[in-house]
Amino acid sequence: MQSESKASKGADAPTQTPRASLVGTEYEVEIGPVAHGGHCIARTAEGQVLFVRHTLPGEKVIARVTDGEEGARFLRADAVTVLDPSKDRIEAPCPFSGPGKCGGCDWQHAKPGAQRRLKGDVVAEQLLRLAGLTPEDAGWDGTVMPAEGDKLPAGEVPQWRTRVQYAIDAEGTAGLRKHRSHDIQPVDHCMIASAGVSELGIEKRQWPGMASVEAVAATGSNDRQVILTPAPGGRLPLVELDKPVSVLRVHEKDGSVHKVHGRAFVRERADGRTYRVGMGGFWQIHPQAADTLMRAVMQGLMPRKGETALDLYCGVGLFAGSVAERVGDQGAVLGIESGKRAVEDARHNLASMPNVRIEQGKVESVLPRTGITETDLIVLDPPRAGAGKQTVKHLSTLGARRIAYVACDPAALARDLAYFAEGGYKVRTLRVFDLFPMTHHVECVAILEPAAKGA
Repeated sequence: MQSESKASKGADAPTQTPRASLVGTEYEVEIGPVAHGGHCIARTAEGQVLFVRHTLPGEKVIARVTDGEEGARFLRADAVTVLDPSKDRIEAPCPFSGPGKCGGCDWQHAKPGAQRRLKGDVVAEQLLRLAGLTPEDAGWDGTVMPAEGDKLPAGEVPQWRTRVQYAIDAEGTAGLRKHRSHDIQPVDHCMIASAGVSELGIEKRQWPGMASVEAVAATGSNDRQVILTPAPGGRLPLVELDKPVSVLRVHEKDGSVHKVHGRAFVRERADGRTYRVGMGGFWQIHPQAADTLMRAVMQGLMPRKGETALDLYCGVGLFAGSVAERVGDQGAVLGIESGKRAVEDARHNLASMPNVRIEQGKVESVLPRTGITETDLIVLDPPRAGAGKQTVKHLSTLGARRIAYVACDPAALARDLAYFAEGGYKVRTLRVFDLFPMTHHVECVAILEPAAKGA
């Protein structure tokens, strides 16, 4: 009887009418400001918000909805016809860029200088909205600096991406994912891929049975690597590319990476040292990024002999090595990193530095266990989601004279800067670097110091 009663109640409950999809609906709109994520904001005549890709502020376009339904808080759309173009618009150099095509680049249709201005606008908007900071408050002049060699004329594309993950379709053809989609855009060349990736010729051959093929071209050596992820039941192909490569495989059960043949690592260079990066581990993708960020961090921290430092989310030890060299034998550096293989690499890379210790685990778990109650310097380079309130709260109690925060997401940075402000730290300087040309991504380096120091 009880189950019948429940069934009756379920039958009597009002059914909710599904809201109609608006995908494919077109609107003529005036484009407003840029927003975080590679799109601009517009509104329909009814006031519904549109996040529109492939457009620029000030343009009038026909926007076709790609995602959303009636009554939704916002819709996503592509600009399929440009009625009134911006002076910053150019024809996209890449034939695979545009509505419904590859989702890898966001700003191929914008002049290089305009791309950097757009990124600067996004950083400024996020800082103000999430941290209550103006550029002046953050010690930032508002510019987004290109990497050395990337300042090219309109229509030319920097070949900067030293890691490219190609998706493989059912026929074994290599391509790149479309925006917010599992669909694949076949490509015969990726324009932003570095020469070291392009020379492998991944796009020229078939990859039957593979879900993805990732190409890695180290900039600190001639090491080349491909990382194969088989489709369910797929067998590894014989890899014969245009250049010698090491081959790694992603295990389909647990996602672990295993060597098939060749080296299990690539060798990278930064700050005059060689770093081993194993099993597809993290290293900055732009050839100039590691040195660019290292210099910004060291210039901001100005480490002194004998100081102590923390390097959090330390990866293979880039910042830990640079700080350790500057604080000398009388100083000490503790690095914390969650990835087991990255920790092994960091310990290997910094083995000649007895003043460095690397601990494995999540920062929020390991740091309290260390018993450290004070330190002179802190470097943190957290994942895209940021460090978070609890970690920042803990760091704010350690009395560091300077903190360097390296961020690839301006929203996460701004949220954490607000938490640091609650903990008594202010931003001394902020520098923003365009280390991902043609995309909406940027790298930021914020240097913080105790607010009381400037009071």
